Amino acid sequence: MNKAELIESIASHAKLTKADAGRALDATLESISKSLKKGDRIALVGFGSFTVNKRAARTGRNPQTGKEIKIAAKKVVKFKAGAELSGGVNKGK
Repeated sequence: MNKAELIESIASHAKLTKADAGRALDATLESISKSLKKGDRIALVGFGSFTVNKRAARTGRNPQTGKEIKIAAKKVVKFKAGAELSGGVNKGK
């Protein structure tokens, strides 16, 4: 599912126009991004939680040449699915 399909799905489920659903989705994603940039944890009960973890700098290898390269430290976003989401996905097995 891409963003346009998600907007269409939101619009039909919430009985909104596609424009309103698009603005709502954009506002949600922007709010999540801003909170993560500040280092906050976002918990959506039943869906999952987003956290920011720090990844230390390390030495890696270029697979083509075998030469060592330095990989810079960075922050990464992690998502852990909630029990309700995991259960719903696995229910069809």
